Amino acid sequence: MATAESPIPRATYRLQLNSRFTFTDAGALAPYLAQLGVSHVYASPFLKARPGSTHGYDIVDHDALNPELGTSEDFARMSEAFRSHGLGLILDFVPNHMGVGGADNPFWLDMLEWGPASDYAGWFDIDWQPEGPHLAGKVLIPVLGGQYGAVLADGGLELRFDEAAGELAVWAHGVHKLPVYPGHYVRILGGAHAELEKLGDAFSHLAGFRPHEQRRVRELKAQLAALVAEDAQAATAVAQGVARFAGKAGDVESWLRLDRLIADQHWRVAFFRVAADDINYRRFFNISDLAGLRIEHEELFDHAHRLVFELIGQGTLDGLRIDHIDGLLDPRTYCLRLREKAPQPIYLVVEKILGPGEELREDWQVDGTTGYEFANLLTHLLIDQAGEPRLSELYRRFSGESRTFDAIMRECKLAIMEDEMASELGGLAREAARIARSNPRTADFTRNVLQRALREIVAGFRVYRTYVDPAGASKTDLVELGHAVARARRTGSGIDRSVFDFLFSVLSCEAVAKPGSGFSRQDVLRFAMKFQQYTGPVMAKGVEDTAFYRYNRFVAANEVGGHPGRLGSSVAAFHAANRARHAGAMLGTSTHDTKRGEDCRARLAVLSEIAPDFAEAVLRWQGMLGSSAAMPDSNDIFLFCQLLVGAWPLESGSLEGFEERIQAAMLKSVREAKVHTNWAAPDEDYEVGLRAFIAGAFANQAFLADFTAFQERILPLGAANSLVQTVLKFTVPGVPDLYQGAEGFDLSLVDPDNRRPVDWVWRSSRLGGAGQPIAACDLADGSAKLAATAKLLALRREHAALFAEGEYQPIELEDERLIAFSRQHGEGSIIVAAARFPSRGAAGGLLPLPSRRPLYCDILSGRQITAGTEGIDVAMLLADLPAAVLMPVHPTAVRRSRR
Repeated sequence: MATAESPIPRATYRLQLNSRFTFTDAGALAPYLAQLGVSHVYASPFLKARPGSTHGYDIVDHDALNPELGTSEDFARMSEAFRSHGLGLILDFVPNHMGVGGADNPFWLDMLEWGPASDYAGWFDIDWQPEGPHLAGKVLIPVLGGQYGAVLADGGLELRFDEAAGELAVWAHGVHKLPVYPGHYVRILGGAHAELEKLGDAFSHLAGFRPHEQRRVRELKAQLAALVAEDAQAATAVAQGVARFAGKAGDVESWLRLDRLIADQHWRVAFFRVAADDINYRRFFNISDLAGLRIEHEELFDHAHRLVFELIGQGTLDGLRIDHIDGLLDPRTYCLRLREKAPQPIYLVVEKILGPGEELREDWQVDGTTGYEFANLLTHLLIDQAGEPRLSELYRRFSGESRTFDAIMRECKLAIMEDEMASELGGLAREAARIARSNPRTADFTRNVLQRALREIVAGFRVYRTYVDPAGASKTDLVELGHAVARARRTGSGIDRSVFDFLFSVLSCEAVAKPGSGFSRQDVLRFAMKFQQYTGPVMAKGVEDTAFYRYNRFVAANEVGGHPGRLGSSVAAFHAANRARHAGAMLGTSTHDTKRGEDCRARLAVLSEIAPDFAEAVLRWQGMLGSSAAMPDSNDIFLFCQLLVGAWPLESGSLEGFEERIQAAMLKSVREAKVHTNWAAPDEDYEVGLRAFIAGAFANQAFLADFTAFQERILPLGAANSLVQTVLKFTVPGVPDLYQGAEGFDLSLVDPDNRRPVDWVWRSSRLGGAGQPIAACDLADGSAKLAATAKLLALRREHAALFAEGEYQPIELEDERLIAFSRQHGEGSIIVAAARFPSRGAAGGLLPLPSRRPLYCDILSGRQITAGTEGIDVAMLLADLPAAVLMPVHPTAVRRSRR
């Protein structure tokens, strides 16, 4: 367990908690996880989320456990089970947003009821004075399934009275609660009943109780609830008052009383598609039922972290993984505040996607990232760069797509800003125009030209965001802003250079670097920091959730934090990244966010080695699957072929359910691509054709026979890649992180496929034999991967200092098919050697040794290897397994073995 002296875990194991996998289920796994050899359980969010949440990121109360996962007693028993088996606990914590909508978030509902006067209005990132007067002092609630007038006329908006709470609210579609401002209760309570009339009059005279109106309303609601409970006539009168606000279905005029009541509230309910244009609260990306929090406010910070700090102080929690750190206004201050206020030292990592050449900020004082860059590094190490030209040619020929990934990425980012996140861009442009008008030198810059220029700058970003804060802009920030603005100047035709000069000066805060600038420092700083909260979501939605589904050249590279425009990585780059990595950084290869499981990617990497053969096969399959006007386009078919290769079940008889998984993954992919269909307005004809095509492929016996023959060649090569990937992950610097079940083969597709139930029985049964030497025959079903994981975790436990602090030293080899390095700490050392590109056959040559030891033991195979004067013969070393982990055998052990 983490301590004040050594808070960094040895290895973590991610568990996805939900109503089907609870605190009790997690606690029952403690013996297995301890035997596997991890030091910490890394749990998905377990604070109170919206009912039915499958992931836990839609938190509605940071100060309570999620009741769907169990009781506080269940949580305590789980924690004790972990402790008793030597396991610590790390929580995936969500400070950026909360789940809203429905009727579950009391803080959001209070804000809707009271508007800017709510005690919680400042918690949410709301623009109370947007451009349109129809939203002044209001929050747009885009939850309606149709146009407001149509929903109103059809009875989709209904006034209801909660007798137990004494509250009135409008309900949208019977799901979304929209509280009525208490000062308007008099309209409903009326004057037909004397006591109700008195209460209605009291509700309408709240000003005299300022600033304690809310306390007064709580008293009045309690009185109202008591009255209707005791007086049947009062209850009937309230019901009649509510009924006056109902109309006749289809007759919009009959609903005008309700319409007028709605018009006077602190919220405006609207069709969900209006959100892109009019939304006036910051969201998580473009998801309207996840509202952004202003966690930079210390009062909110203290509330949101009270429970987790209590768990840290008790020793229940050893660390936090901070979700979506780039969504926060000021990540640096947030991380430093965490360090300052946590009751004891913790392991702290952040979900941060690093762009090309970008480094994690040292002044955040975190232990590392959650490992997206490592997953991409490993995948690209397994990709044969020599296959890229042939794959590119095949993709152009098959799909007709000739644009570069960079061009598609830019197109997608622009589309997101135009369609799904236009309101946020408009808000930034209004703020920029207001700043410009405050100074005569820039007063002529119109909102329109500033919005066009901002759009081009955002599209030109190569990283998710900059981190300008009250201390100013760092050199790194200036470089990234300069690059984005320079690119925007080239693409923003017709926009005067002076506009970009102005925007660079405010985005970098150079405009207020000296006294007498003519600008408000507070306005400029706020604008620059709000702009930074926008670029990340545009990158995420435009690239990860759109471009990655349009550019299907080689989807093993289409991974979170990756750049599929470039395939493959050199051994030298791999070594350099390992030497530069933070010791506490997570080494993730599969997560709940990865587009494909780690072994799916490892298998797909094989296609880069045999690109000509894959080209022949996929063109042959195209002919077998036929063509018709109803078929999906060739780009989607090319994706389908790759998904089959990557996720095909290991046993030929286990196809049951696989077609459903492919159907779901393909449907999500084409909707995310937003070319032929999308989530907001699905094209039923295209989707029907896609489903029919997939069903036809699975029913096409000639195609299946040809495909399985090709796949039989791929499977052993992919299994070899999987073992190499596993060995490297557990021996390079960092903290290995296992996604649930990924100690066996993880052939998952995009979520929710990667949240399928795990076969713990199979894993437990195989783990019992993990102490035996690994044989080549174990590669086929994932047993070798599981055994290697357990052996290497045991090695990390036995030689903790070697892996936590040991020097990483590359071993230079002439053959590009090999990678080798050593780890050294004091007298302890290991040598790791692995083979790349398994289709090319065995590599040869000698493995030079960093120190002269006559005898080594391979941790994986159990073999003892005698070193020659110049090293170890690689062909002999990797004859059976594609990787070896060598530990010197101490001379004393040699003498004992001889006796």
